[in-house]
Amino acid sequence: MSLISENIKYLRKKIGLTQEQFAERIDIKRSLVGAYEEGRADPRISNLIRMAEVFGTSVDILINKDVSRLSEEELNVSKFKRGKEVLAITVDEHQRENIELVPQKAAAGYLNGYADPEYIQELPKFKLPILPSNATYRAFEISGDSMLPILPGTIIIGEYIDDVRDIKNGKTYILVTKSEGIVYKRVFNYIDDNGKLFLVSDNRQYSPYQIGIEDVLEVWASKAYISVQFPDADDSKEVSTEQLASIVLDLQKEIIRLKENKK
Repeated sequence: MSLISENIKYLRKKIGLTQEQFAERIDIKRSLVGAYEEGRADPRISNLIRMAEVFGTSVDILINKDVSRLSEEELNVSKFKRGKEVLAITVDEHQRENIELVPQKAAAGYLNGYADPEYIQELPKFKLPILPSNATYRAFEISGDSMLPILPGTIIIGEYIDDVRDIKNGKTYILVTKSEGIVYKRVFNYIDDNGKLFLVSDNRQYSPYQIGIEDVLEVWASKAYISVQFPDADDSKEVSTEQLASIVLDLQKEIIRLKENKK
């Protein structure tokens, strides 16, 4: 048997589940669990992720370590970690990471395919040379007007955040969540207080709300945005036609005065 086969069998027995019970937990057939444990089939990444969650460990440990030799502390991973070791990415011919784009129409599918390399491979890709090359980025097309003046259809480019605890209060993030889908919000971190994130819209017509960290699948810190629409000026700062005419008139008067002073 392969290392991963032995690990699956060992950990399943360790948590006291039969093959049938384990299959139900990860939503696959019992016969497939048997095939995994006997080394007759290799689990796809989506099943590996679900198994790692049930075992309370990471995919990296599940496929690369002999778990029977690990202590409980080494086996268990922080519940705050999103698991960068299983983040699906694509690269170009020079092995440089692409920026994958998740259009609005693909948002629902992304919730199921975010960890599937085959799904990520099918997403549109592009480069943005102005971004530092030492991070992983993904782009999301946002919907709705909750973050005005950022308009619906704007593409937000986010940098991958491995640990939810790294969220900085008041900064904007793309959150991929189980209950709310993909959301772009200003986030306040109350994990140490109650295990929650406080999500605030820049458009005050939308009420703030909280989500638990267990609801968060991915976190992307906003780094740039792309839009083909220009936001309107804020009402409090908008310059009227009459004000513009007055400014032009004053400038004309000033030019005339300067010419007269030169004579």
